[in-house]
Amino acid sequence: MRGKLARELEGYGLPDRPGPDTSTAPVTDADLERLPPTVQRYLGFMRCVGRPRDWSFRIAARGRFRRSASEWWMACESWQYNTRLRLARVFLMRMRFFGIVPVIGRDTYVDGSGRLQIRLLDLITVGDGTGEAFDVGELVTYLNDAILLSPSMLLVPQVQWSAVDDHAFDVALTDCEHTVHARVSVDERGAPTDFETTDRFFADPKDPNQVTRCRWTTPLDGYRIVGDRPLPTGGRAIWHPTDGPPLEYVQLAFRPETLAFNVAP
Repeated sequence: MRGKLARELEGYGLPDRPGPDTSTAPVTDADLERLPPTVQRYLGFMRCVGRPRDWSFRIAARGRFRRSASEWWMACESWQYNTRLRLARVFLMRMRFFGIVPVIGRDTYVDGSGRLQIRLLDLITVGDGTGEAFDVGELVTYLNDAILLSPSMLLVPQVQWSAVDDHAFDVALTDCEHTVHARVSVDERGAPTDFETTDRFFADPKDPNQVTRCRWTTPLDGYRIVGDRPLPTGGRAIWHPTDGPPLEYVQLAFRPETLAFNVAP
């Protein structure tokens, strides 16, 4: 899967290093002074101060996935690469339908365009969703990744932070004329406990082009220190439709040995 991700990235021509107009200067206390206190506490927990600003990361995870509450869970493996140099997210997931048929799912956001593609054996396309709903949904998923793994990627003019209270803040990200919003909940340390947005769209498992705006959350199980950074021990993704019960459809545990920051695609 790592090799498949590398080959996939070759086709996008993403930058392999920061240019002269991209700041990688270390984050300072002064950089955080204008931010709401809860955001400052969160960035403190994430150990941003004193570290150069990240411009990319790569990570893998293992877990399980299901398309609906009536289906069996399927074991899955994912690899992804995110960059802020030309804002992009490339996420690949492998699973086996009915425990037999290999399936590759692709969630991508590149140059303002989002896409959800599902391919049996990585040969036969059975779902291919594009359009504004996917542009917005994939952009807010990029935001979710950065909040949980690499918040210094969000210390840019395109991101706005807003106060809520001592246990939450709002964050908005603009790219390619799209702006997405989310609310982040934190504990007393500033550690993220949940991410909530309505800028995601639930896709019908039988037809990814049939989508409905839906509240989406990613509660976390906790954090551990990997190297000199906090890393979520695991997390879940949950749809909250207005006309039915919540659907927890994916559970993932990050593989710390695969985590790498500021690496070329």
